[in-house]
Amino acid sequence: MLHSDSTATSVGHIPSGLFIVAVQDEATGTVDGYLASFVQQVSFNPLIVALAIKPGRPAYDLIKSGKAFAINIIGDHDKSYLKHFWRGYDPNQNPFSELPHQIGQNGGVILSQAKSAIECELLEVVRPGDHDIVFAKVLSSYIMNEEARPLVHIRKSGADY
Repeated sequence: MLHSDSTATSVGHIPSGLFIVAVQDEATGTVDGYLASFVQQVSFNPLIVALAIKPGRPAYDLIKSGKAFAINIIGDHDKSYLKHFWRGYDPNQNPFSELPHQIGQNGGVILSQAKSAIECELLEVVRPGDHDIVFAKVLSSYIMNEEARPLVHIRKSGADY
């Protein structure tokens, strides 16, 4: 039997991962990032991913400037560091000063607690709605925890995170 539910509720049932997108400004040494759930592979050759970014995020300005960035894939083995990113953070209390991380071979910020990470570079941006869709070429990847499973997120509604 079909039920006439809200369209946004059904859209929220589309599973997604949880990711910390992180980038470093080499000139200042500042690291910035945000919690993302809209990330998807869109090409095999070359390897290209797409991620949706809400305009106005400080990390996005660095990505648009051409800085290599990392998409850190959250695993089910360690979620403790996510609390810093759920609601955003005060730039004066940047969580990256406390989170163990390293800079990848292309300049992306790799979180030690993540399951894995991929370093990317911006290829193209499209704005179809209230988020920009960034197409990015995968440059390199890192696996920190082979056994962990990627964390999957199901939203209550497609109208909110």
